[in-house]
Amino acid sequence: MTDVSDIPTSDPEDAARRRDDLVSRVTDHAGEIARGLALVQGGDYGDRTFQTDAGEWTLKYEAGAVQYLRFDPRSGEPVYVVSTKQPPEPAALARALSDYDAFVAAYNEYVASLSGLLDEVREGFPEPISTESVAAERDRIVDRIEETSDAIAGQLHRLDGSEYETFTVRVSGTRWELKREGDVAAYLRIGGEGGTYLLSQYGPPAPDVVRDHAEGFAGFVDAYNEHVSDLGVSLSRVEIGT
Repeated sequence: MTDVSDIPTSDPEDAARRRDDLVSRVTDHAGEIARGLALVQGGDYGDRTFQTDAGEWTLKYEAGAVQYLRFDPRSGEPVYVVSTKQPPEPAALARALSDYDAFVAAYNEYVASLSGLLDEVREGFPEPISTESVAAERDRIVDRIEETSDAIAGQLHRLDGSEYETFTVRVSGTRWELKREGDVAAYLRIGGEGGTYLLSQYGPPAPDVVRDHAEGFAGFVDAYNEHVSDLGVSLSRVEIGT
């Protein structure tokens, strides 16, 4: 009987070293392609797929470095030639690299197709119209709304004395909320939570918001006046005995 210790075996380390050397060289070469793609696609992050007769290659890159290079043959399992997880099996790597030249040729063809692509694009563009007058008119109206809202906040503060309070009414079926801090309006919101802010600490609303709700604000002020009048009538009926 033959001693199994005498049976010669192949050294897998040779194949692994050769595999690792090839993967390293492909990573460096594909890195040039990744940087080229990042340059023309306008960002450090992206991916692109290239078709060949044998299948397709997908190169994904982040910050100019290759994240993976995958070969999907027309038959058989995909091969991650370059990956951040683990290197491919030597046999799978050999099959993929037999088509690597075709992948590079497809990339070169893509880059060549971009040549002259922008030659017919005109360099003169229409002058953009200024928004200055529209913004100024919006600010004028919002300032008036804010002044009136502050006045209402001051009167409400006088009535209940609390520092933080929300005055809520309905105008034509829509909820309006004036949140105040002391005697100053913090915000004026239409439509409840998730609604539209006519006043806020984050800046003025868009002009179309002002257009759509300026008339409703007049109704909000009328509702406030009615609220105060009702309070006055109610108090006039109070009698204190002596």
